[in-house]
Amino acid sequence: MNKLLTLIAIGAFATAAQAQAPAIPTTKAFGKVDKADMEMTKCDFEPDANAEILFDKGDVYFDTQYQIIFERHKRIKVFNDRGKDAANVRIEYLSYNRSQFVTGVEAQTINLENGTIVPVKVEKKQIFSEEVDKFRSAIVFSFPNVKPGSIIEFKYRLTSTNIGNFPDWYFQSTIPTRYSELSTNIPDILTYKNLQNLHYPFVVDKTSGSNTHIQALMNIPSVKEEPYMGALNDNMERILFQLLSVRLTFTHSYEDTWTKVGEKVLEWDDFGTQLNRKLTGEETIAAKAKTFKTNDEKIAYIFNEVKNTMKWNENYGNYTIDGTVKAWEKKVGNATEINLILYHLLKKTGINVYPMMVSTRKHGRVNPAYPNSYQFNSTIAYIPVDSAKYYALDASNKYNMYNQTPSNFLNSFGLLLNKDDKVYDMTFLQHVEPVRQVVLINAEIKPTGKMTGAADISSFAYNRINAIKNYKTDGEKKYIDELRGGNNNLTISSLKVEDIDIDSVPLRQNVNFNLDLAGSDENYIYFNANLFTNLDKNPFLNMSRTTDIDFGYRDNFNITGIFKLPAGYKVDALPKSVSMVMPDKSVSFKRMVIEQDGQVMVRLNVDHQKSIFFKEDYAEFFEFYKKMYEMLNESIVLKKS
Repeated sequence: MNKLLTLIAIGAFATAAQAQAPAIPTTKAFGKVDKADMEMTKCDFEPDANAEILFDKGDVYFDTQYQIIFERHKRIKVFNDRGKDAANVRIEYLSYNRSQFVTGVEAQTINLENGTIVPVKVEKKQIFSEEVDKFRSAIVFSFPNVKPGSIIEFKYRLTSTNIGNFPDWYFQSTIPTRYSELSTNIPDILTYKNLQNLHYPFVVDKTSGSNTHIQALMNIPSVKEEPYMGALNDNMERILFQLLSVRLTFTHSYEDTWTKVGEKVLEWDDFGTQLNRKLTGEETIAAKAKTFKTNDEKIAYIFNEVKNTMKWNENYGNYTIDGTVKAWEKKVGNATEINLILYHLLKKTGINVYPMMVSTRKHGRVNPAYPNSYQFNSTIAYIPVDSAKYYALDASNKYNMYNQTPSNFLNSFGLLLNKDDKVYDMTFLQHVEPVRQVVLINAEIKPTGKMTGAADISSFAYNRINAIKNYKTDGEKKYIDELRGGNNNLTISSLKVEDIDIDSVPLRQNVNFNLDLAGSDENYIYFNANLFTNLDKNPFLNMSRTTDIDFGYRDNFNITGIFKLPAGYKVDALPKSVSMVMPDKSVSFKRMVIEQDGQVMVRLNVDHQKSIFFKEDYAEFFEFYKKMYEMLNESIVLKKS
């Protein structure tokens, strides 16, 4: 009897669990819309979303000529005016030699008017073709009559004549997705590698008898911008595809190793064949460089010559557009053109230098397990100095230094291209030394509740680069506003910037200032030493996080303040000297406070031992930063005697 009751209970529990499981959404034919979707006013699983992808369906298969056919149908619900950004669509593709082309574009806006579903088609004349560069084009269009409550949908067919251009699939977006489905049918003679970044379980994962594999996710939240995150794409649920081999009467392997990728790149007309092309006046530049005694002097001269001669057109790209010769003549080029020119001139000077393909922070971190040239979107000149030191040079940015790896490429891999020795190495670009910011304050507290004094700010490495860029780009007036850090009670009466043209020393900024001490009255004065830093506001206020923290480099802040106390006042509350460190010793905070001879001296130090913090450890990181910022902003209290 007990066994029978147990079986009944288990059966009832299983039935209840099945009944409670959410139904898997379905896709609909183009133009067929449920009235419930028209009437919905918010996303069930992300109520504050401005829009929601109702479904995104991709079908990938091969035609009889082994062209890849990618058919996509996407439907979006707009909830408010901010969600209307989704109504602007851009479909980029590789148009060079017709390696890809887009056909069958259809799009429409669907509104509910007086209880009736009313579609408005996007006319063919409203769909534009745009040239991005000589390799890429884009289909661009906007939906008409979009308003809160609208549904917009579009579909298209992308044909790829190259079997290596299998489309990647992103299940996730910057708006929530109710249902995302990818269907693939790949011939047996083709082998593709799947690189998955998935944290949500598949609600559909099945293969039919016709070799069609369907994978789907549902109720996927949006990827939101978070402080110090990497590229959005790196943090999305996705599957990347890479062609490994074709099996005919024999098996032909494709770019399945970095050596094969490197060899292929050096065969490109718009990369490899550009490396040794003669530039006008190169002999004069090389001869001048050779007059310097050390390699560092030669490198600095060539670097600055290219940086000051060439104007960057704000484009990256892992290939040249006009080529190095024409770009040099025009004195304008993309980042790869500028840095291949730099490579060529350094080589002519006798410097041991190599081209290196890299990826910017926004483009995404390079995955060394996925050999593919499309992971890169720029090129730099790479100089190995010794076994522990290298220079990674990018002359496209006017504020870069030859001996400082641009922060845009840090914490990712670059592909070194050494054709002579047939070496194609993946090299991790990082900055291991702490990047210092030193602030020295000497000030006097007045009985009137004001502080007057001077500050000496020394900015090293990337802090120096960022400060110079802001100073020259924004002008002195706006730069002074940035130094104030939004503190309306702080007035900077003078600023003197020193060593702005000497790369080998820190940038010094001498500031004279006056500060009204907020909250002070006739009996009490409140102040703290956390001035002229960006440490006044904690950037990590959310209790949870979905992406890793990537600072790029190790920050190290040192603030020392000496404050003369006003006559007739004594210290009423003095923050304690403390030392605090993360359990893994990755971040430390120290505060020393001393009162002596009518003065208060405060020393603050924040030191990071690493630059990347994983989201899995965020709870611990969050609590540490919360306590640290409370201590950074803790006031010293003076009381009138």
